[in-house]
Amino acid sequence: MMKLFSKIFKNNDEKHLKSSAPIQTKKKDSEEIAGRKGELGEYKIDIQLDQLPKDHKYLSDIHVKNPKAKSGYSQIDHVVISPYGIFVIETKNYQGTVYGGEDRKTWSVNGKFKLMNPFIQNYGHIEALKNYIEEDYHHLFISMVSFTKRSTFKIDNLNLRKIASDELLVYDVELFDYIHRKVSVLKIQHEEPLLTENDISKIYATIAEANISDQTARNEHVQSLKTAKVKSEDIRKNMKEKCTVCDKPVSEKVRTFCLSNKRFNGKIYCFEHQKRQKI
Repeated sequence: MMKLFSKIFKNNDEKHLKSSAPIQTKKKDSEEIAGRKGELGEYKIDIQLDQLPKDHKYLSDIHVKNPKAKSGYSQIDHVVISPYGIFVIETKNYQGTVYGGEDRKTWSVNGKFKLMNPFIQNYGHIEALKNYIEEDYHHLFISMVSFTKRSTFKIDNLNLRKIASDELLVYDVELFDYIHRKVSVLKIQHEEPLLTENDISKIYATIAEANISDQTARNEHVQSLKTAKVKSEDIRKNMKEKCTVCDKPVSEKVRTFCLSNKRFNGKIYCFEHQKRQKI
């Protein structure tokens, strides 16, 4: 009988412990899911980069000092060094329709979330790498921006998708194919490789040496980016968006409507100029 009572009290204690355990918030769950998606995206890219020819070398998750950056550092997702060019790759993990163009300072996702033109961002990364790499190699940089297949491109022009460009917009599953095709085109244009095996090894070693592995410094960079993002959002909330045509201020409701309407191609128009846009 005593054993029976002991078992009952034990079960009640366990139930109490389970019920009093802290409940995970949706926000934390969302952050964890986003983190897992980001890790999966990077894993998919790493698989493709592992398939590159043996005369290619690549580095991932590079942090280098950059005096021109607000945080003092640049975080570069991937660098691929091939005999015919140095590919600097910026990866994005967004879901939805991506509106953008070469000349736009900002792009948007689903007409709501704004982000800096990723090629402007990647230009900063390339400039940071130039601080460490000999000037003879500076003309060999090729900028690539990769989005997941959970997104769809709505771009002003298709130059960013053309293999002849030195700024290439790709889906993550196309990364290997685009690098291979770009190198093939450059092989046709040049009789000899632009980088020798020794050049590739030297550039690789230089970037690896410049890479900051200290986790404290990396955390400071991440925190500074979060702080800058919050300030930017506060500034945006306090600023009135303006019509692309007449520069007239528009409400948040009008801004959201324009950015979510495919007909306006990611641009903002006042009510009067909305009517004048071609359907």
